[in-house]
Amino acid sequence: MNTESKPKKTHIKCVVWDLDETIWTGVLLEDKQVILKNELPKIIQTLDQRGILHSIASKNEYDVAMNKLRELGIEQYFLHPQINWNSKSTSILQIAKLLNIGTDSIAFIDDQPYELEEVKTSIPDITLVRATDIQQIVDLPEFNPSDITDEAKNRRIMYLSDLERNESEAEFSGPKEDFLATLEMKFTISKARQEDLRRAEELTVRTHQLNSTGYTYSREELDKYRQSDDHSLLIAKLEDKFGSYGHIGLSLIEHGKDVWNLKLLLMSCRVMSRGVGSIFLTHIINQAHEQNVHLTAEFVPTERNRIMRITFMVTGFKECMQKENLLIFEHDFKNLQAIPPYIDLELE
Repeated sequence: MNTESKPKKTHIKCVVWDLDETIWTGVLLEDKQVILKNELPKIIQTLDQRGILHSIASKNEYDVAMNKLRELGIEQYFLHPQINWNSKSTSILQIAKLLNIGTDSIAFIDDQPYELEEVKTSIPDITLVRATDIQQIVDLPEFNPSDITDEAKNRRIMYLSDLERNESEAEFSGPKEDFLATLEMKFTISKARQEDLRRAEELTVRTHQLNSTGYTYSREELDKYRQSDDHSLLIAKLEDKFGSYGHIGLSLIEHGKDVWNLKLLLMSCRVMSRGVGSIFLTHIINQAHEQNVHLTAEFVPTERNRIMRITFMVTGFKECMQKENLLIFEHDFKNLQAIPPYIDLELE
């Protein structure tokens, strides 16, 4: 199979499809009839069950194209479809923004070499696939997560719930905190169990923006930490009146006699706009203070985790040491923060 991109370090999170001669045979605005390619429904459904999202970047008339997708019975699979006369790269960048994912986790499929080249020039880290090769993508490693969690199977539904939340927010007039209070959010922190390890591993692989170190851990490594008397492996989930976000946070704390060291903290970027980014961290800070131990945290700066660094600063951490690319933060407990009133925090 020919793909026109460099080898991937991350798994594909979203496949962006062209329409004419890619999803279907024919040109929608020129031909009397276009025909859905036989293999497409099975490919789309298979990737959807693996937690891979779908979208569209097509030069077409929006209403005409959406009506055709609805007629073909596949409209529901495509999030934030960009059907317009903009460049394909512009549409893909908009999709990445709306889904809040990196372009290095997107694959773009098109039948036109010119369109593939235009996207490659503008977005060098994207994965490109020729339309003639679509039958083979389900077998490629970057389209095959090592394990498929419940969150993965329901990822598209969770994003659709996010659309409902965003529509509700757009219609709301008033302060942000007042809107967040209407969501009736419940944030649950618990010790990771055996059955949580698949999702915990997935979070370390998929989460890049709200991630303190970028380290990935295998399920076996996480299980050792889970059972260690010297560590706490905590996992967090979030739900609100629109439904569950699933497990969206993970932390690994190393317990010394007088010092707790936060070796990993991550939160799914899907909850970034819900005002919960600092809650997990605030809970850990308050627990360390109650136990009368010193608290440090490891942080590895990357091109994408600047927001996590800001979160550490806002919650009172200060840089105290640097070892090559590893920063060590510490907290002096002078400015302890409370959990926001719009969040119901539960500990299990």
